[in-house]
Amino acid sequence: MVVSLKKDEKEAGKAAGKKAAAFIREAIQSKGSANIILATGSSQFETLKQLTSEKDIDWSKVTMFHLDEYIGLPVSHKASFRKYLQERFVEKVPKLKAVNFINGEAHAQNECERLGKLIDQLPVDVALVGIGENGHLAFNDPPADFETDQSYLIVNLDEECRQQQVNEGWFNSIEEVPKQAISMSIKQIMLSQHIICTVPGRRKAKAIQHTLEEDVSNLWPASILQQHSDCYLYLDNSSASFLKNKENYISPGA
Repeated sequence: MVVSLKKDEKEAGKAAGKKAAAFIREAIQSKGSANIILATGSSQFETLKQLTSEKDIDWSKVTMFHLDEYIGLPVSHKASFRKYLQERFVEKVPKLKAVNFINGEAHAQNECERLGKLIDQLPVDVALVGIGENGHLAFNDPPADFETDQSYLIVNLDEECRQQQVNEGWFNSIEEVPKQAISMSIKQIMLSQHIICTVPGRRKAKAIQHTLEEDVSNLWPASILQQHSDCYLYLDNSSASFLKNKENYISPGA
């Protein structure tokens, strides 16, 4: 894992977006197309802003997969991840080769199977992800299932995860936050050739400490990223503030 420390959220997102763009161009050049996974949430604002501003990407050769979505939440709701990606990514770039949203209003198990069949045929070149305050990766809350071979699965959202959504302003109260979601599995995320993880903000500092300085554990699901062969983690000064041995990880030029 390559860890890069930037001064703030904007700089971290800019660097992450540029790195993602470089890998997308590389995939298109080498094999004629690129398959990507996109995350949502406030941590991805600056990353997606940079990625959509990048030049010389032939988006008509890019297939997009969606990382997770609430079950039963209308696409019109401000917290809908389909709405988020439609407005912050799909509408900002030329027409993509394919857009594979998770429909949280469909039959959940059927939707998992539908998306699984699609992604199983298209190896992922670049995955953009974040890390939750409870250390979750996608919506795989602790204790996360590290063993399932399902590409997408139905998950229960824990209270800390649901409270985070309220704290970020997506819902007015925890009672409004759905208790279940469809999430890409840990194994599926780890199959990505390149993973770019952007995690700004002091609220994520504890999760970052566990991700980097503790043994891999499904109690801190993002710690599995230690085992990926090509993962780039972008932090800002706030999210890195709990690291005990910061100098062992940080690569400023990444």
